[in-house]
Amino acid sequence: MENKLYSKVYLWLFLGLAVSFLTGFYVSTNSNMVFNILKPSYTIIIFIIEIFIAIFLSVRLTKMNPTTAKILYFVYSFTTGLSLSLIFVAYEISSIILVFAVTAVLFGIFAFIGTVTKLDLSKISTILLIGLLALVIITIVNLFIGSETLDLILCYVGIIIFLGYIAYDIQRVKYLANFVPNEDNLAIFTAFQLYLDFINLFYRLISLFGKSDD
Repeated sequence: MENKLYSKVYLWLFLGLAVSFLTGFYVSTNSNMVFNILKPSYTIIIFIIEIFIAIFLSVRLTKMNPTTAKILYFVYSFTTGLSLSLIFVAYEISSIILVFAVTAVLFGIFAFIGTVTKLDLSKISTILLIGLLALVIITIVNLFIGSETLDLILCYVGIIIFLGYIAYDIQRVKYLANFVPNEDNLAIFTAFQLYLDFINLFYRLISLFGKSDD
């Protein structure tokens, strides 16, 4: 039963990432679309859509129709892909592929740890949440300060936090299975959480090790 559930989770994760990166690559080849995405109005719309879907999936997890959950997941993946187009514009494609591969390897290692460890990772969930909130707040503050050193530190801290979340989120599947009777919804929700972990980890690794496209 668990193996079947994990298979569904990783399948939806793969599909979500595929939609995002294919969308990002396609949009990056169209200068007009990239220009529109850079407009504040478009950025705000994308942000609102992503926040709405994230909250709605979390609140309605046990009651949502599986088809609705899948549609929302793909809409989120698509909107994230629009933002990813800027990555394809800013960095060399070879560099993006390399960083994606590194992200996938790190993701696999910590997902494996979360699957097999006997430690109760829920004990670190509060630490991860506080760290994430602090990361967001300090990142916003640094937008006004503009400290490159602080930005570098935040990237490394973010990597640690999201690696922790990967292990925690994959372990939490066993716990949520007791409360979410619909396996499809649980697979989508877990894939969504892991998708966020993967994308956030990728963003930080590409900012550290990505090679700019001149």
